[in-house]
Amino acid sequence: MVAVLLALTLTAIAAPAIITWLGPRGFYLLALAPALSVGWVLTQWPSAGSETAVQTIRWVPTLQMDIVLRFDDLAAVLSVLVLGVGALVLCYCAQYFDSYDAESGPRSRRSVARFAGELVAFAGSMFGLVCSDNMLVMYVFWELTTVLSFLLVGFYAYRATSRRAATQALLVTTFGGLAMLVGIVMLGIRAGSFLFSDVLADPPTGTYVVVAVALILIGALSKSAIVPFHFWLPGAMAAPTPVSAYLHAAAMVKAGVFLVARLAPGFSSGAVWHVMVVGLGLLTMVLGGWRSLREFDLKLILAFGTVSQLGFIMVLVGIGDDDVALAGVAMIVAHAFFKAALFMVVGIIDHSTGTRDIRRLARLGAEAPGLLVIAALAAASMAGVPVTLGFVGKESAFSTVWHTHALSHWQAIGATLILVAGSVLTFAYSTRFLWGAFGRKVRRKPSSAVAGMHRPGVAFQAPAAVLAVLGLLGGILASLISPLFEPYAETLPDFDGEIEHLALWHGFTLALAFSAVVIGAGAVLFLLIRSRRLTFRRPPLGNADRIYDASLRFADTLSFTLTRFTQRGSLPVTQGVIITTLVLLPTVMLFLGARNRLAPDGFESVYQLVIGIIMVAAAIAATVLRNRLAATLVVGITGYGAGMIFALYGAPDLALTQFLVETLTLVIFVLVLRKLPAEAEARHETGFKPLRALIGLAFGTLLVVGGLFAAAARSTTPISVHIPRAAYDFGHGSNAVNVLLVDIRAWDTLGEVSVLLVAATGVASMVFRSRRFGSAPRVADAARMHAARTDAEVDADSSVDATSRTTWLRGSTFRNPRHRSMVLEATTRLIFPTMVVLSVYFFFSGHNAPGGGFAGGLTMGMALVLRYLAGGRYELGEALPIDAGRLLGLGLAIASTTAVVSLLLGAPALSSAVLTVHLPLIGTVKMVTALFFDLGVYLIVVGLILDVLRSLGARLELEPSRAGVAPDPTVEPAEPSAPQEVTR
Repeated sequence: MVAVLLALTLTAIAAPAIITWLGPRGFYLLALAPALSVGWVLTQWPSAGSETAVQTIRWVPTLQMDIVLRFDDLAAVLSVLVLGVGALVLCYCAQYFDSYDAESGPRSRRSVARFAGELVAFAGSMFGLVCSDNMLVMYVFWELTTVLSFLLVGFYAYRATSRRAATQALLVTTFGGLAMLVGIVMLGIRAGSFLFSDVLADPPTGTYVVVAVALILIGALSKSAIVPFHFWLPGAMAAPTPVSAYLHAAAMVKAGVFLVARLAPGFSSGAVWHVMVVGLGLLTMVLGGWRSLREFDLKLILAFGTVSQLGFIMVLVGIGDDDVALAGVAMIVAHAFFKAALFMVVGIIDHSTGTRDIRRLARLGAEAPGLLVIAALAAASMAGVPVTLGFVGKESAFSTVWHTHALSHWQAIGATLILVAGSVLTFAYSTRFLWGAFGRKVRRKPSSAVAGMHRPGVAFQAPAAVLAVLGLLGGILASLISPLFEPYAETLPDFDGEIEHLALWHGFTLALAFSAVVIGAGAVLFLLIRSRRLTFRRPPLGNADRIYDASLRFADTLSFTLTRFTQRGSLPVTQGVIITTLVLLPTVMLFLGARNRLAPDGFESVYQLVIGIIMVAAAIAATVLRNRLAATLVVGITGYGAGMIFALYGAPDLALTQFLVETLTLVIFVLVLRKLPAEAEARHETGFKPLRALIGLAFGTLLVVGGLFAAAARSTTPISVHIPRAAYDFGHGSNAVNVLLVDIRAWDTLGEVSVLLVAATGVASMVFRSRRFGSAPRVADAARMHAARTDAEVDADSSVDATSRTTWLRGSTFRNPRHRSMVLEATTRLIFPTMVVLSVYFFFSGHNAPGGGFAGGLTMGMALVLRYLAGGRYELGEALPIDAGRLLGLGLAIASTTAVVSLLLGAPALSSAVLTVHLPLIGTVKMVTALFFDLGVYLIVVGLILDVLRSLGARLELEPSRAGVAPDPTVEPAEPSAPQEVTR
């Protein structure tokens, strides 16, 4: 099983290159992988009484994510369909996409190459899904099929219909998948295992389990297009026909059926199960069949027919009876054969005539008799005509459902009659499909579309012919293939040691009478539709497409209304609403709760009291000061005060980080405020300063009170006392704070640095209006610009005379003397190397001493800030001539790779390991793998600060051009309607 998955994965990776090299003929080469895999499945087919084959790959055992593959009878049946039909569809693609290579050029060849890789990857995902014994791993494959389906259905991305269909399928199946994930987690926790085999061996019970199973069923029903999730499947007919022949006949839509069949042995006796699976399945069969009779597009006729047949199959595998389940497995196989063949036939018709509209097709059967025979064999199996596998499965279904003990007597009778009614509709739309595609309809000559068709070749028709013949042979050899399906049926709880075998002839039985009724009534219904005595003038009831559109419109309207009331375009109002909500909700819940005692501690030293008074005074001053810079500085005092508190409590890491962050924040504020007036203008004042002060006071009070209640609520030894030991034992470091960041809570850190990257991108997007810059300009750029200036330009801007200056920093050469400080330049020249060394020290020592990647990155960032403040934007380019975006991307890539590598090695994500190296002169050196994650954090922080300096600093230095001054070629030109931007 692992070898098959690996082979399909490698084939999917190589598929784009193969198709690019060989063109559509490469599909034949790709078909070898699933075809050979079918051979492996047939040689490894589970035999009665033998032990089920299981393969286990240890992977994150603490999360119970071991890859456990189990090859039982049900997995074998589905594997043959997934791989066998997949191989035939790939062969079909070689002819279907022939015109893309010949007519549309390399761009379409690339799209077909990508399509090939996605189709093979889908086959691998489906094989992994049906063989997975671990429910969590099965869910991973489940969502892979969802994503790949989105890509395959949206193949014609330039068409609005394809984009809508792909999005609709993605939303519906993803919604069901998320519900299913919750159910899987609930069921696995209650059962104590996430393995299907363990859960079904001893199924848990209770209301909790019923809810869990119901959530899982939502995912299964949405995947298999059962009402009310059926509408995505007809919409998905916007996909290329090979996608419909594979995903919507033998693969994706069978995933939900498979999951129901897999869970049926343990949970099919519940009332909720019967309502969701049997009840909705019966409704789906009738509704899909009725809708199919209304359509004129051959593909839509088959699409609604697929919905109907999926409802039929869902009923059979969901009732929970062994005999009925055997009929259900037979119908799964029959449906894959006839529906994939019919979709291929439709693709051939569309490819040859340019239309799928039955109103434009006439006498196609006379022009393509071979294609008519193929379609007739497949349609006969779909309609349940004797001798076909569809007839065998349908007759077995009528007989077993009528006599089942899994339902009450009247429920069994009612279900059987509904199945018969649905089968009448099936016969009618099957006949209508054949007549609509191949019938004469006119007396003398073919329709224009048929008259101008090109004859399909044998290679184009062969895959459909193989499937149609298999459907016929399956019926003739039903008694021989029955033992292959029976081992699954014997796992149902109703199995009593005997089973009703599949057979072409059971004698004159009630089921045979039902089949005769189906054929007779179906023929009459078709004749009524053909003679137009039965017309469909009113729109169909319960059009789910319109309900889907209305739901999206309602969501848009609701979000717009909510946004309009909560975000009025005023930043103070928006922040006020958020903070007020944050104050009121916890306060109300706190008073309604059971917390009724506090245990505040007093000040431990006079330093704390003094620092607290200073912080309170600074906070009050921030509310009354009008000068923006002064207000920013007093706010910074509160931050430095918090850092002092951290230091007094023995938290040097927190204190160091707080001081660095506060300093950097002040610098950023200053960079922005220098472009604003010193005080807010009267027209910009909101007039709500007292209210904002009150909200701020309430928020601060909430934090204090909440902290006191939280401290008083502690009833046992806090977990913090164990963190130092855990940090050393598991994270291999003595600095508990840094180990928390890069090991114990590394997922949080990865999320936070991702947010930093998004913030940097957002700031740069606002500042760089038309395009994003790379690295900061360097002195060489300015020198070239200066050399190109004319004498008149130099006279007009004497501040740029750089020929006779003596500077401590290279970037200051081209800086206006009014903005220079020799003391600052000389100090920077001396301090910068020390800060860089200190940054590197913090980075390497942080695992066992105060520091770490975050503190080291901040220190390096402060060094860059110093270079920029002393020497300007050219000095920033000299200090670090690297694109900030590259640093950010490299840092995130390193951090993410660390997580992925841990998973691939079978360890929890971002877990640490010790690498020991013995060096001759140095001795034994121990390095923790978390250092690589810390390196990613370091680079992201440095990249963020560099990006801020590049955007809020260097970019905002530019001013509108003055007369006679040439533009700076190292900066982005202004928009055409804006003044030219130059250096100061």
